[in-house]
Amino acid sequence: MRIALGIEYDGTDFYGWQRLTEGVSVQGAVEQALTRVADHPVQVSCAGRTDAGVHGRCQVVHFDTDARREMRGWVLGACSNLPTSVAVLWAQPVPDSFHARFSARSRRYRYHLLNRPVRAALDARYVTWERLPLDAARMHEAAQALLGEHDFSAFRALSCQAPHPRRSVLAVGVRRENEQVFVDIEANAFLHHMVRNIVGSLLLIGRGEQPVEWLGELLAGRDRQVAGPTAAASGLTFVGPRYEAHWGLPLEVSQ
Repeated sequence: MRIALGIEYDGTDFYGWQRLTEGVSVQGAVEQALTRVADHPVQVSCAGRTDAGVHGRCQVVHFDTDARREMRGWVLGACSNLPTSVAVLWAQPVPDSFHARFSARSRRYRYHLLNRPVRAALDARYVTWERLPLDAARMHEAAQALLGEHDFSAFRALSCQAPHPRRSVLAVGVRRENEQVFVDIEANAFLHHMVRNIVGSLLLIGRGEQPVEWLGELLAGRDRQVAGPTAAASGLTFVGPRYEAHWGLPLEVSQ
């Protein structure tokens, strides 16, 4: 049987999603918990790997098992064996043709900025603090240059292992809610540090240090060296992938 799971996690204390030979990873914690529930070794495949310190609102994984458990048993059993910073939200049987990564139509990220003179206390693990005033409208206008398929080399980490830098951005927006600024972006896939590098450049535009047109110029120039710095990991959350409705997954990850 192939089973899909929706997983939520606080990435602050992990070295990222991917299993490591040394260091604590979200994947390692999830596989260890599922192995105990299944009573056999379990390996999972995810919709999208996240970096150290990045959070997950609804990461989707799948795994194969011969163990017979109720779906509720997978959820409760996994949660009881996971650290408090990781939770399985739901479990659902899926066809063998389903793949958490390759069946996903798109992936969504949100970057959360706290824009006020005083740093965060309660939400410090989940936001990035920006004390200088930001013009969210300018940032939103600039971000529209990202829509469509482009070469995103200007926003690609040097360590990125993707075979090519072309990605399709399906939706992007920047909005303010009182002291909070949100950057939402959906694409077919993402390069290593792509969202954080985009946000780092948008911050310069939001502060008025660069013109609105600058983001489009960076995109066309394809030069990472002249783009803005990489924004902190704490403000970034992987909202989740999207799948076609015929897979029958929960609405939060279905189109």
